[in-house]
Amino acid sequence: MSQRPDTLDPTDYEAAKQMARSADPAVRRRVAEHPRTRPELLYFLAADTAAEVRKAIATNHGTPRQADLLLAKDRELSVRSAVAKKVARLLPDLSADQAAQIERFTVECLETLARDQASEVRGILSEALKDLPNAPHGVINTLARDVELSVCAPVLQHSPILTEEDLVDIIMKGPVAGAMSAIASRREVSASVADAIARSDDEAAVTALLANPSAQIREETLDRILDQAPQHEPWHAPLVRRPRLPARAVARLASFVADNLLKALQERSDLAPDAARALAEAVRVRVGKAASGQGPGRPLGPVDFGEELAAEEKPAERPSDRAARLNKEGKLTEALLEGSLTEGDRAFVLAGLAELAQIGLPIVDRIIGTHAPRAVTALVWRAGLSMRFARQVQLRIAQIPPKTALNARDGVHYPMTDEEMRWQLEFFGIEAKG
Repeated sequence: MSQRPDTLDPTDYEAAKQMARSADPAVRRRVAEHPRTRPELLYFLAADTAAEVRKAIATNHGTPRQADLLLAKDRELSVRSAVAKKVARLLPDLSADQAAQIERFTVECLETLARDQASEVRGILSEALKDLPNAPHGVINTLARDVELSVCAPVLQHSPILTEEDLVDIIMKGPVAGAMSAIASRREVSASVADAIARSDDEAAVTALLANPSAQIREETLDRILDQAPQHEPWHAPLVRRPRLPARAVARLASFVADNLLKALQERSDLAPDAARALAEAVRVRVGKAASGQGPGRPLGPVDFGEELAAEEKPAERPSDRAARLNKEGKLTEALLEGSLTEGDRAFVLAGLAELAQIGLPIVDRIIGTHAPRAVTALVWRAGLSMRFARQVQLRIAQIPPKTALNARDGVHYPMTDEEMRWQLEFFGIEAKG
């Protein structure tokens, strides 16, 4: 006389086979969740009609990876979520000498889950993989570019798998709102990543970047942030507390921050001697402006460092307005831009390139920010300027190393065809003229 299925012992192989064929899903689930069930039975039950059985298989660490791959495509969200949690937990334990097939199925399973239609499943995977040093790069890259912040943020902020190139590319392509703040909060933020964030005009991301003491921010990147800082109050406090502030940055800050932050700046004991002197001079100028009617109640502009305008003079013409005016007058020439380049007037050179190339200044800024020789060269070509000038823009504006910068062909001509340069510009959404 055979035993009732619900009284059988799932550790006995013959009994387990009988239980796996039971009409009662509760009995089949006992086999599915038992840690000593044979792999072939677990694989068989991965296709069970009852979701509770398949979920038990998904949570069982003894389940063969081929079965996990099936469950990663299961119609039930709870089953896919369970397998996501388990496979991600198993990843750190995979050793280099394990069978290639096991690793292949694990990675394929993770890739499937990273593309799951449910953000809950992708989010589980992201949280589980965010700080693993051996997570598959392709999976992490997929999660990092997800359209849901809950999915992309954990890996963007923590994953050591993402390279500097990955992060800059994600920033340049305009990720979901909040994603750049996650990047800006990473334990290590390189100078090129910081530069890309600064060019994004994402107020929250720049705030997070400035508040991150480990972020490497070049002085020219800091200058760019300071150019816009008077209009972005959330940046003021982290700027004032930023470690290793250059003298010029200290003086510029002192010209526009609120009194309480100016006091905090004055109380810093870690300022270099030249920065402390610049601060004292900026405060003197600020007090003078206040006495002449530019004090509290009226925003203070940046200090002009020895070239302060008289109170009755008109504000300086904006670089973009000046470039547009000179172009209309036929005076926006390469010689003029060369002179501005020599004088270090970066803002006017960029405005001139934008005007001559007939594209927006933010796009020009993005192209320069890539530090890519071919893209920068194509921009100068679009502006109708010489390859000789393109070489100077590469070196002095885009800060491309001399060994990497493109040289003129035959000493005069552009090294790329017109078609190649149009193709470079298409990456930035720039269509051919006319």
